[in-house]
Amino acid sequence: MRIIILTLISFVLSACSKGPELSLLEQVQKKGELVVISRTGPTTYYKTPEGILGLEYELSTRFAKHLGVKLKVLLAENQEDIIPMIVRGEAHLAAAALTITENRKKLVRFSPGYQTIDQQLVYRLGSKRPSSLEDVIDGHLEVTRGTSHTERLTELTKTHPDLQWKEHRNISGTELLNLVYEQVIDYTISNSNELSLFQRYNKEVNAAFSISEPQSLAWAMPYHVDNSLLNESKNFFRKIKKSGELEQLIERYYGHADQLNFVGTRLYIRHVKTKLPRYQRQFEKAAAKYKLDWRLLAAIGYQESHWKPKATSPTGVRGIMMLTLKTAKQLQITNRLDPEQSIEGGAKYIRYILNRLPDRIAEPDRTWLALAAYNVGYYHLEDARILTQERGADPDKWIEVKKDLPLLSKEKWYKKTKYGYARGNEPVKYVENIRIYHDLLIWDDNKTNALKQTPALTLPELDSSVF
Repeated sequence: MRIIILTLISFVLSACSKGPELSLLEQVQKKGELVVISRTGPTTYYKTPEGILGLEYELSTRFAKHLGVKLKVLLAENQEDIIPMIVRGEAHLAAAALTITENRKKLVRFSPGYQTIDQQLVYRLGSKRPSSLEDVIDGHLEVTRGTSHTERLTELTKTHPDLQWKEHRNISGTELLNLVYEQVIDYTISNSNELSLFQRYNKEVNAAFSISEPQSLAWAMPYHVDNSLLNESKNFFRKIKKSGELEQLIERYYGHADQLNFVGTRLYIRHVKTKLPRYQRQFEKAAAKYKLDWRLLAAIGYQESHWKPKATSPTGVRGIMMLTLKTAKQLQITNRLDPEQSIEGGAKYIRYILNRLPDRIAEPDRTWLALAAYNVGYYHLEDARILTQERGADPDKWIEVKKDLPLLSKEKWYKKTKYGYARGNEPVKYVENIRIYHDLLIWDDNKTNALKQTPALTLPELDSSVF
């Protein structure tokens, strides 16, 4: 009996010496690593020569930084694998543009919603636009298995029992949009955010109508752990919503997505294939010299002249980069109509503006503001930034300054500024177009690789604000 009592006392003392069990949040911080499941795609995670992009990736990176840990990304092979991986506890959370649905809520918990989308039936322009699900029944509808789209279609069969579709395990939503474009299938279902990005380079694919009410995107977390990490995610989203950082991130990816019309997009894609190869070497050479992304430089050139070396405007600006005579002289450009000199001059000028902006302005806002100055002039940009500051907004953020630039064309406002009247609407359109042209060139470079699966990456704590 004495031995048993001593053994029990020893066990109790040993248990007490271990201290309280660490919460999940404490475990993550102690290990120094946040494990996140995502998927490859334009709304989530994709590689570019400048680094990894995607709204979900940027949010995850910021959350890891908020926690003071490194980020480890696991890329699911298929959409339908994501929720089961979370249920099995293979990661701390899933950041994969997941909509909150009643069926999913039975399996996982969700963070606060951070973006609102709706599910849309997609068809190709040129074919008959369906006006209701009754028009879809005789067509060929395909979706990705394991998505909220399959859940919604299943619900709709209660009122449309003849509705049929085919599900794919290994074909992504973006690939299905391509199949609609290629007229291999008649219809698919897409989240509105993913469709808007796809339409940047292919406006023949369009939404016929929504099949759902607005839904929230959120992170998914397992039930079998405590609430500490979930509660911290609530603090994180509350913080970035209050600071405006969330709005700025969403604007960065989607704010310019619908700027180009159908004709403009198709013309640009054709020019990328027919005109750009003539000047790509010059863009690459000048960009390397002035430490720029050559595709950004090419996008500026396209916005300025559609890559026409002899372009001339009524105001006297000329060449691919449409330099004024005064600017060309300052840049020591002797022939504005020579493509190589013009591109060299444009690269030198945009680098000059980038260097002139206050050091505190971070990317990508630094680039967007520099582009506005390239178009409207540095001092007019400064006037707009002052107006932004006067209304209590951040003059270092493009999302704010672009609201005030149009005021420079209104007497009530420009008479208060130091440099007076400017056509303030033009630089806003100018910057948004260049952002689209730049994005399209990135996707052109990555279209064969962007949807390939990538091994898990362990990434250092970093600022992922790249353009």
